[in-house]
Order: sequence, then structure tokens, then C-alpha cells
Amino acid sequence: MAVTFTDANVKEIIESGKPVIVDFWATWCGPCKAISPIVEELANEYEGKVVIGKYNVDEQNDLAVENRVMSIPTLLFFKDGKKTDIRLAGSQSRETIVAAIEKLLAL
Repeated sequence: MAVTFTDANVKEIIESGKPVIVDFWATWCGPCKAISPIVEELANEYEGKVVIGKYNVDEQNDLAVENRVMSIPTLLFFKDGKKTDIRLAGSQSRETIVAAIEKLLAL
């Protein structure tokens, strides 16, 4: 199950050093709803390897502002407590997201 990221917990989770994927989304966003089931599936598949979660930009905004997230959905990838160069914006296929996760794990 995907983690619910908030401004209160997200930095601590990222700084744990584990690979982390943050899905920036909102309830009114059609493309966000389209990739939501994929994000949930991958959170279950990669449990124990990657922390995958959702960050609602209508309820939280510190991390979105800090990372210049201007459109949603956006997936940001973190490893060893730092943001990587891997970034997916807009609706993405499962295959594209899986390839990005594998790239993250290979870093």
C-alpha cells in the first residue's frame, strides 16, 4: 500500500536513506487518478525495496515548493536522502514507471 506523505513525515522518510518515490497529486486531477492504481500496485510489488507514496498538493505544499513541482502528476525519486535526476511528469505508463524504479535501484 502506498504511504501517505505529509509535510510532517516526508523529510524523515527521505532522509532514512531508502529509495523513495513521491507521487505529487490532487483529488481533482484526472491524470493523477489514472496513474493512482499503478502507483498502488507498484507500492505493493516493491514493498521492502522502495518506499512509494502519495503527496496531496492541496493538503501539503512544502515539498512541492521546495522541488519546484509545477504540474501534477509528478513523480520524484530519492535515494540516500537526496533527490535524484529521475523525474516523471504527466500521465505515465506502468512500464515507464517500472523502468524509472529499476533505474533508481541501480543507482
